[in-house]
Amino acid sequence: SDESSEDEAQIKWEEQQIKKAVKLSQETYDRASLHKSQPAKPKFDPSVSLPPVNLEMVKKRLTERITSLQDVHRAHQREYEKYVEDIESSKMTVQELEKSSDAAMNYKFYRAMKTYVENLINCLNEKLKYINDLELAVHVLLQQRAVRVLKRRQDELKNESAYIQHLTSGNDKPTNGGLEGDEKTQLLEMCEHRRTCRRQVRESSGEADHHEGMSSDDELILTEVTEFQKSKDNVLEDSRKVFEDVHADFCDIRKILLKFQEWKEKFPDSYCDAYISFCLPKLLNPLIRVQLINWNPLEQNFTELEEMPWFRAIEEFSDAKNTPESKRDDDPDQEVLPRVIGKTILPKITVFVKNMWDPLSTSQTKNLVQLCNNIFEKQDLSKNECSRAKEDLMNMVVQRMKKSVEEDVFIPLYPKSTVEDKSSLRAKFQDRRFWSAVKLLSNVLLWNGIVQEDTVRDLGLSKLLNRYLLLNLLNTPPGPDNIEKCNKVVACLPERWFQDLKSGSTLPELLNFCQHLLQCACVLHKNNHSNETKEVLLLLVKVKALHIVEDFIEEYKLEHLKSMI
Repeated sequence: SDESSEDEAQIKWEEQQIKKAVKLSQETYDRASLHKSQPAKPKFDPSVSLPPVNLEMVKKRLTERITSLQDVHRAHQREYEKYVEDIESSKMTVQELEKSSDAAMNYKFYRAMKTYVENLINCLNEKLKYINDLELAVHVLLQQRAVRVLKRRQDELKNESAYIQHLTSGNDKPTNGGLEGDEKTQLLEMCEHRRTCRRQVRESSGEADHHEGMSSDDELILTEVTEFQKSKDNVLEDSRKVFEDVHADFCDIRKILLKFQEWKEKFPDSYCDAYISFCLPKLLNPLIRVQLINWNPLEQNFTELEEMPWFRAIEEFSDAKNTPESKRDDDPDQEVLPRVIGKTILPKITVFVKNMWDPLSTSQTKNLVQLCNNIFEKQDLSKNECSRAKEDLMNMVVQRMKKSVEEDVFIPLYPKSTVEDKSSLRAKFQDRRFWSAVKLLSNVLLWNGIVQEDTVRDLGLSKLLNRYLLLNLLNTPPGPDNIEKCNKVVACLPERWFQDLKSGSTLPELLNFCQHLLQCACVLHKNNHSNETKEVLLLLVKVKALHIVEDFIEEYKLEHLKSMI
């Protein structure tokens, strides 16, 4: 037991010694590691000499240091700006990629639109020949009717003039063995019958302001009317079949425009780049012409353009509600309707003026003037293609009026002794021809404000009034008949011609007419016809021939008439 206790004490002592040795070794290792981690401090050797230092050297060193730092700062700034640009570029790329996510849908739309336009063009090209034929057929029918009426009127004028020339007796009654059994006499009888029928209609309607010769005499016989209407109905029936085998998407103008409206709303940039507003007038031309096959602007109560389906569809397309007010002025679709008018409507009106219009017809002339006024006032036709179409139309109007003045005006001059009896054939024929010329004068002057004023004055005053009407007035003795004729002539003159005349003188083209009125006033005053004299002076005042009136009042001392000036 003593030995075992000594052994245990020995073992404990050994363990304690080992622990002490391990702990000492660890502390020694830690101190060595700490000593190695701390750099050795340089030792100052006072025997070593340092370079001299002054303020300039310090300043130079600091300047160099600042310059170096500034260079580094600028480099960092450039690098920062580059990073900012990269960020913005990345954002744009993200946006484009987000948009390009619909690329498949966009491609599908463009491909469908391309296919639709190609099919539409192919369809219209296929139908264009039929449309041209139908339009030509209607124009031929209307032209044949107009030519028939014009030829009949000219033939009757020649026959009636020749018939009166063959009168040899002084009582103006035809001889029994003359032309009564001839075909020409039958034509004259038919003409007189139509004249009588029109007179009865006027009397029943209470129309008072009318003179024989002021009617257009464009009535057709029943068989001609029936034949014309039958041919026209056949053409209209064929026109309704032109697009009967075509889907509405390719012949309904409204639906066609909706397709392009969808394009414009989805992709406005590509829509403008494709110049669709320039293409639509030509694209819609055949479809509009089909709707205009039965349109005749010379007829009474013709359909106004604004009431037609194609016009309303284009108008709605041009004034789309979703177009902001600020962009409407720059919207190229605003020019679609004026271009349609210039490319389709004005050329069609020009054809009517050239081939069907009768300048002697007041109703036809008023319809044309009203139509042109509506178009020129409401539509901006200042573009080159529209202005050329307008110029062509006006030139054709002037050409037709010149032709009518040269071919339709004929006022015979008979000795005064043969026309004193107003019931004689010569007197009636001369009066009818005079009033027919007055009607043409009135129709010509209706174009004032549309046709250039110089042209209207040349046709109406220089050619019609001074060359034809004035000769008849000079051959008519002063009196109620002469005053009525002069009054009607003055009533035809546009008031705007005299609004800016402040010199007391009338228009140069009216000087001869005013001299005739002055002579009438002198004769009537000498014959003590004071009321008639006043009427003639009032006519001179209306045409602004104030100097002539003043001189007349002063010469005949009619101070009580100065109030009319």
